[in-house]
Amino acid sequence: MQIQDKPPHDTPFEWIGGEDKIRAMVERFYDLMELEPKYAELRAAHGPSLDNARQRLAWFLTGWMGGPQHYTERFGHPRLRARHLPFPIGIKERDQWLACMDQAMAETGVPEALRTRLRDSFFQTADWMRNKGA
Repeated sequence: MQIQDKPPHDTPFEWIGGEDKIRAMVERFYDLMELEPKYAELRAAHGPSLDNARQRLAWFLTGWMGGPQHYTERFGHPRLRARHLPFPIGIKERDQWLACMDQAMAETGVPEALRTRLRDSFFQTADWMRNKGA
């Protein structure tokens, strides 16, 4: 790794600006899911209330980015694929999730270099979560 390739912070958690910034990004993500027709299928998969999802995603991303492990302290290992198996996730759902998160990152001011790194990581995870064909 070249010195110019080193991120400006030790963890994505520090780079993004901590828990408040992650929570703002997650809140915007779920707000967009409710507001934007282009995320309709994604929203429909979440059931009538997003309150639980908002909290859990914020806790998960906080720990995943190198901050406090709120999610694992409460629920243990995330077991992402197992927890999402009851929900049909195909290419359309994956792509809507990624687009919605990218829009949320952009609208909450996540630095472009970090956004690129997160987008790549989110894609790998979201693609791995697929459990149906198209």
